[in-house]
This record gives sequence, structure tokens and C-alpha cells, in this order.
Amino acid sequence: MLAFISARQAGLDDPLRLRRAESTRRVLSLELNKDRDVERIHGSGVNTLDIEPVEGRYMLSGGSDGVIVLYDLENFSRKPCYTCKAICSVGRSHPDVHKFSVETVQWYPRDTGMFTSSSFDKTLKIWDTNTLQPADVFNFEGTVYSHHMSPVATKHCLIAVGTKSPKVQLCDLKSGSCSQILQGHRQEVLAVAWSPHHEYVLATASADSRVKLWDVRRASGCLITLDQYNGEKSKASSEAANTAHNGRVNGLCFTSDGLHLLTIGTDDRMRLWNSSSGENTLVNYGKVCNESRKGLKFTTSTGCDPEFAFVPYGSTIAVYTIYSGELITMLRGHYNTVDCCVFQPNFQELYSGSKDCNILAWVPALREPMPDEDAAKFQQPSIDYDSDTYWLLLSCLQFPVTVKRCSTASASHTPSPVCCQLFCLCYSSLVVVCIIPLLLFRFVICTWFFGQLKHFYLFSSFSASFWSGM
Repeated sequence: MLAFISARQAGLDDPLRLRRAESTRRVLSLELNKDRDVERIHGSGVNTLDIEPVEGRYMLSGGSDGVIVLYDLENFSRKPCYTCKAICSVGRSHPDVHKFSVETVQWYPRDTGMFTSSSFDKTLKIWDTNTLQPADVFNFEGTVYSHHMSPVATKHCLIAVGTKSPKVQLCDLKSGSCSQILQGHRQEVLAVAWSPHHEYVLATASADSRVKLWDVRRASGCLITLDQYNGEKSKASSEAANTAHNGRVNGLCFTSDGLHLLTIGTDDRMRLWNSSSGENTLVNYGKVCNESRKGLKFTTSTGCDPEFAFVPYGSTIAVYTIYSGELITMLRGHYNTVDCCVFQPNFQELYSGSKDCNILAWVPALREPMPDEDAAKFQQPSIDYDSDTYWLLLSCLQFPVTVKRCSTASASHTPSPVCCQLFCLCYSSLVVVCIIPLLLFRFVICTWFFGQLKHFYLFSSFSASFWSGM
């Protein structure tokens, strides 16, 4: 870290390099946060999550019970332990609540005043966040599996909708009607996603094992149909030609730069595609367990080097490096199948929803402070005043008065009975070894002194008599 900061100060590194390095470190250290909880509102599984891109503060969730909940992720208490509270919800008592399972929720990309939701009740609803009332409702003939608004569109307000029908429908928010239909799939459309780089490019995935890229400005529509064999087996087997997977394709996600597309199928495979040429990059992710019969919501990181993919994998979340296919870790914490996850790029946090009705927060582990080597050399050893060993050593080395004075360092500590017995034994030994010899030495000195004094008195008397006779 200090090397990155020094290189940045000297102008040797790109300013974004330090940010990418720290973002990567934080993603690699993601763990289940025991101090942060998300208020449980849903009475059944959580199918979809979305965090608004404007502030990164508010999160939407949609459940199998038809309920939509809006959470505030901001920690106003500034305490390490807190719960993300639900601000409001479209509950079962709401007159405009979805009748069946909510499959997709999404914020309007430009502000937090509007969001959208689609459900198995064959409707797509546009909600006013302030009043929590639907501003518009789109009705369809079949079950709605997925919908998506372009995050970068400036010249259109189209919502792509995938339903039980093989036709992809584009709903225009300006006119309030379905303005365009994209035909090409043979079965229901399970997932749709707009490119984050080109506002007119749309990707769709279907139960017919095909993934198509569209330019909605073109009359013919379809640009590319992705082929897992890159055209090598198209002549030998016409049935398998232009199939992205060997099963239903129920998951789509563009990388943050829009240059690549990730797809997931029920053949337990995840594939990475070049979004410009449609080429299969042949990155091997191994077996990616996928038993979902509907759309699977997975996500990718932003601002890391390398980038990561977060994929629901049974009751866990698998973290892969996108361009190498390496499985980094498995995030464990849910008790049932995980259906969705969403990445918060501002703080490199991850939120996941599961059939266990819980939303879990995965946050980077705190960086451990590095010890100062110079300070460690001169650091004095700490003394445990509550230790029996301390009291025993003190009793062996000091007088009782000192022991009494030092005992105030731990007024709440009561020495054990064994320690008290050892203290008495050591004090008795101290008396025998030190005090008795001292008294004997004093007696000898006093005896010698009085003997010398007696001899001096006798000599003085003899001298006085001698001089008086002279």
C-alpha cells in the first residue's frame, strides 16, 4: 500500500491504480458481517435485489410473496453494530401489491424517484417512490420473467421485457405502451440485459438454449446469435447450431465495461462471450450448479483488477475471476438456495437474497494494523497484576509493605488460596533466612563492642592511679 501511495505521489502510476488495488483487496476479503443485519420483512424467498446507482444508499428487494421492500443502507448511528432498516414496503395490505411472485425490481437509472417491478401476475409496474403508488402499469399475456432498463440510455426510455412468449417486448415510458417487438426466439425469454456501453444493444436469453444480441434501431433487429462452438459444428449438426448452452439459458450479465457478456445455463456451465464479435472465449469455469427453473440473478464487480463474478451456487455464492475462470472462494451463510445477489461498487459490498427469507450483507474484512518494528524493540513487557504468578514473585522478592502497596494496582483481584499459602511459606523463609541472621549478627557486634568498652574503662582507671602516685 505504501508503495502505491509513494508511486502516486511521484507521478509514476496512474491515479486509478491505487483505487483498483484497494478495491481488489476488499473484494478478495469479503466475509459475512456479523455486526450488520438487514431487517427481515419478507415472509418467503427473496427473488431479486437492486441498489440505486445515484447514491448507492437505497436497496430494493422483491419476494415470492409479492412484497417489495425499500431499505436504507446508511449507518446513521455510527456504531459498528447496526441493522439496515426498511423505510417502506408494498405489503400484502397495499391495494396495488403484486398478486404473485415478484421476479425483478430495478431503480430508474437517473434518480431515486422511480422504480420498476415485474411479477408472475403478468404485469410490469412503474412506481413513484415518494407516494409508493404505481404511475403506470403494463399488462402482458404471459408470465413476466425479467425486465431491464438501459443504465446509459439518453435518447430512449425503453424497458425490455422477457415473458412466457418467445417475443421480446419493448415498453416505452414516454408513450406508456409497447412500442416494439423483437422476434427470433422459439421459447420463453428468461433473461434480458442492456449493454452498459451501447444504449441500443440488448442481450436476451431463452429456454431454447439461445442467446441473441439485438440492435433495437435495426428493422431486422438481431445482430448475433451466440454459438458455443464458434461455428465449427454448425455444418455437422443443424439442430445444435447457434446454441449458447445445452440447456435453458436463464442468466445474463454484461461486464462493467460492456466488452464481454456472461451467460449461465441449466447445463451447469457459465460462458464468457465477446459482445462485439459474439465469439466464445472458451474460459473454463468448471461446473456451475444451476437448478433454477426461472431467471437467475448474478452480478459482477466494478473497478477491480481482475474483475470478479458473483454467482449463486446452491446455498452459497461462488466468486470467480471473469477472464481466467478461477474459483476464488465460496461465500457461505444462507440456509437455503440463493436466488440473487447485487454488488455495491462504492464500498465493495455484496448483498444476497435467498429462499430462507434473509438478505445477508458481505463486507470487506478490516485491515489488520501492521506492527511498528522500531517500537516493538523498545516496548516494555506488560504486567498482569491479576496473575497469581505476579503475586508469588513479588512475595519472594519484596517485603510485606511493598506487597501491600502494589496490591492496589488490582483492587478487584483476590489471590487464590494456593497463592496465599505460598505467600506465607515464602514470608516464613524470608524471616528464617534474613531476619534471624541479622539479629545474630547484631548480638555479636554488641557483645564485641561492650567488651572493648570494658577494656577501655579498666585501662583508663589504671592510668589515673599511676599518674596520681607520681
